[in-house]
Amino acid sequence: MTAASNEAGAGREPATERQLVTHRIAPPSSWSAVNLREIWTYRDTFAILAQRDLKVRYKQTVIGVAWIVLQPLLSAVIMAAVFGNLAKLPSGGVPYILFVFAAMLPWNLLSAGLNRGGNSLLGDASLISKVYFPRIIIPTASLFSGLVDFGVTLAVMVVLCFIYGIGVSPTWLAVVPLTFLALTVILGASLFFSSMSVYYRDFRYLLPFTIQAWMYVSPVVYTSSLVPAKWQTLYYLNPMAGIIDGFRWALLGGRDVPLTGMLLAIPGTVAVLLVGLWVFQRVERTFADVI
Repeated sequence: MTAASNEAGAGREPATERQLVTHRIAPPSSWSAVNLREIWTYRDTFAILAQRDLKVRYKQTVIGVAWIVLQPLLSAVIMAAVFGNLAKLPSGGVPYILFVFAAMLPWNLLSAGLNRGGNSLLGDASLISKVYFPRIIIPTASLFSGLVDFGVTLAVMVVLCFIYGIGVSPTWLAVVPLTFLALTVILGASLFFSSMSVYYRDFRYLLPFTIQAWMYVSPVVYTSSLVPAKWQTLYYLNPMAGIIDGFRWALLGGRDVPLTGMLLAIPGTVAVLLVGLWVFQRVERTFADVI
């Protein structure tokens, strides 16, 4: 070997002495913004969890995914018979089944998403204690798995509109931002209940009651016009009230735009999300120790 080759070889760093990059994983020490870059890095985990929730839901069922259509349709028929025919609740001049089905679109999205998301951390306790990934992925993935049900139910709503003679309207486009608002509410509420359930198992039993009570203060089976005018502003602090009114207006039409309810739904939605994120990040640091 020549002297020149020896000098060149001497300048090279041996493979065994290469520096290793160490990445320290630590929980957030205080309130901070969500690390979107880290969540994007674990996007495959997100997709796997979302697909798992969708597959498990209808596993070993007789009619399978047909429940996506039958459950809201049968619920709408029962509500139309009880509240529309027997109780004679007003429906704004549209068939009561359309009136209640339009409201059930965002409400079923919230009810199913919050049921899954609020219990998601406890359901994946073994995964949290063994493997690191952003914990916020778990309730978020359970939320997005419900979008499949929502899409199918929305298609059923469109068919019902044509059956009852309600044609296509430009207001249907408003369903997109209204759905985004509903998802934001669900995410914030899911983050709150899922994180609190880790420390206080009472929240598992409080969640069904909260969903039921939330339905009573939302215009699912009745119109918001029944609420006295002096209570309207307080009533619309519930973001789902404005979102449901918005869905009815967008899908069924109407001269009066529920502008007040939809505008007040925006700060209400942001408030629910911020509270959920704050609580989640406050307790996330010790999830693996107490779950």
